[in-house]
Amino acid sequence: VDVLERIGITGPIAICCGRGNNGGDGFVMARHLRARGYDVAILLFANLDSLSGDAGKNFEIVRQCGIRIDIFYAPNFDHNELDEAFNGRELIIDALLGTGSHGEPRRPFDVAIDAINRQRAPVVAVDLPSGLDCDSGAAANHTIRAAHTVTFVAAKPGLLVPAAAEYVGRLHVVNLGVPPELLDEIARG
Repeated sequence: VDVLERIGITGPIAICCGRGNNGGDGFVMARHLRARGYDVAILLFANLDSLSGDAGKNFEIVRQCGIRIDIFYAPNFDHNELDEAFNGRELIIDALLGTGSHGEPRRPFDVAIDAINRQRAPVVAVDLPSGLDCDSGAAANHTIRAAHTVTFVAAKPGLLVPAAAEYVGRLHVVNLGVPPELLDEIARG
């Protein structure tokens, strides 16, 4: 959220969330943005029963905060309703798929990614653009084209591949308080 404020967010924000940890990050962002006075709406691309762990806990928190939540899970949801949910939003956050995702995004994520890419509002990807392989930088047919990507702790190798630049946009690395000694130990293998 601090990075979003540094890049200059202003108006209403749509946060597109999946069911995993990446979606959980989106729920946390929604809560913090709301606390800072921003107009936030969550577009959830998951069945409520599939939310568990941190994602499930953080979803319950945002639900209790009164943040608008639109659910687009059914295989045949109304595409016009999805496009309408983006109306008036000046920023879109991609928190659909995370580092555990590989290959072509399946429904409803492929449809969500295409809808996000059709919008005029800039997109900020959380951790990596959905549809981009974090190791190789290979882009699926349905991959978010972000203006900014905010990743955590260290840049994933795929974010640094030249061919990924058109999907990553400007890369921001947020430390999250990981001690440098631990990062050095991991880097040494």
